Amino acid sequence: MKNKLSDISGFIKVEKLKRNRQIVVFSICLAIATILWFLNALSKDYSTSVNYPVKFVNPPRNQFVANSLPSRFEFKVEAHGFTLLRHKLSFSFSPILLNLTTLTKGVTPDAGNYTIKTSSLIATISEQVSNEITITEINPGELVIKLDSLKTKTVPVEPDVSLHFNPQYNLKEPVSSHPQQVLITGPASVLDTISSLKTEHKTFEKLEKTIEKVVSVIHPDKTDLKPEKVTLKIPAEKFTEKELKIPVQIKNKPAGMKIKLFPSEVKISFLVGLGEFENITPERFSAVVDFDKRTQESENLEIILEKQPSYIQILRIFPQSVEYLTETE
Repeated sequence: MKNKLSDISGFIKVEKLKRNRQIVVFSICLAIATILWFLNALSKDYSTSVNYPVKFVNPPRNQFVANSLPSRFEFKVEAHGFTLLRHKLSFSFSPILLNLTTLTKGVTPDAGNYTIKTSSLIATISEQVSNEITITEINPGELVIKLDSLKTKTVPVEPDVSLHFNPQYNLKEPVSSHPQQVLITGPASVLDTISSLKTEHKTFEKLEKTIEKVVSVIHPDKTDLKPEKVTLKIPAEKFTEKELKIPVQIKNKPAGMKIKLFPSEVKISFLVGLGEFENITPERFSAVVDFDKRTQESENLEIILEKQPSYIQILRIFPQSVEYLTETE
């Protein structure tokens, strides 16, 4: 019985080995047939579409490209299969360079726009692609190149910040930037609309001492800045309350008329940094009443604070209006 089982097992192994050999032979024949078919197919001529990167360089002197140009062209091409395969593997690595000065030379612009048929570029592009490939068509069919004159000017920088202070602290003086101005270069049509540039917005919390922060300056596309970053200085210090009496002046006083105010001065309470406490005097303020703004319904004139130091915070003005009497001189 054991001999019979052994004979059967050996027979199965032999049959399995034969089948495996047949599969290997079949796979080799199939691979050879596939390769021969593939090589035969690649030896033929084909028409197809390919995408190719493109880069525009060398604009005319003192001019600037003011619109977006395509970053890729689609070509309809004819070539041998082998050539197409080789170039399709490398199309994304070597962009075509198109000289803007050459492209626009001899073309009459319309409001600064140069319209160029891409079919006129086939010869130039073919030199950079391959003499083994024939380009029959380019998409897009035309290019619109907008050139603007290049301009440079100096503009002030405006800090864009949100400030939050610890209790009893505030700005000692306005936030400043260093440098205060930047040089911007770009299309004249863009620069003519710019009078200043803002920094990127920053928020500062719990301020109680002077800090400096480097921030970027925001500018339009197609423009360059020198420098691109500025340093913001935020001078914070502890504040305290101070009170002064300020004489009230009269505006638009009629000729030949005496006007008496009751009271003739006002009390102004304000917060000021400790470093400026002693420097704040009544002469730094101007409180006025405008006689032209009197009304029949009231015998009072409103107090107007026309001048005050920029780095203080007004808390109270008392009184906010004064009575008046008039008499002829």
